[in-house]
Amino acid sequence: MKAKFIKLYEENPERSKVDHIVDILRKGGLMIYPTDTVYGLGCDIFNHRALERLRIFKGLKSKQLNLSFICYDLSHISEYTKHLDTSIFKLMKRTLPGPYTFILKSSSKVPKILNAKKRTVGIRIPDNNIPRDIVNILGNPIITTSISDYLTDPEVIYEKFKVKVDVIIDGGPGGIHPSTVVDCTNEVPEVVREGLGDSSII
Repeated sequence: MKAKFIKLYEENPERSKVDHIVDILRKGGLMIYPTDTVYGLGCDIFNHRALERLRIFKGLKSKQLNLSFICYDLSHISEYTKHLDTSIFKLMKRTLPGPYTFILKSSSKVPKILNAKKRTVGIRIPDNNIPRDIVNILGNPIITTSISDYLTDPEVIYEKFKVKVDVIIDGGPGGIHPSTVVDCTNEVPEVVREGLGDSSII
């Protein structure tokens, strides 16, 4: 069965379409969607069937999955991470929403979700209303990872992945640069991947 191909506008995502996408996610669906960087692959963090499908899609074992959570805002973060230093919280507040992934020490909730001994979790709050609206309506974060190629044209993405996922969102041309990844698990934040986000402000 081919994926649904849904057009959304970042400035004002249509609520009825977002509701439909959320319904697909709740039923164990996989989606490809736009962010403020590259197109991502995601699913509901609490749907284990979807997580298994995502793992198979990526060709990885559970312990090899280094995934991030897309959150609506900073209020989600305390559920999935251990206590944050004030300086780290201020850094995240200053840079998010934006093209950054922050690696933080995970709370006990995260290994239960992923069925693996994960001591860290990546947190993303993209500067794009489409994934944030989806997360807001869903009521919890989504697991996210990049698709295998940094493809920028939604129609090309659809032709390549239409039989592997359940919904592909056309949010316009995607980027070619991933997020900047910042490891905050030690005393001093460290940029471990240079991406779209300005690393000089870390």
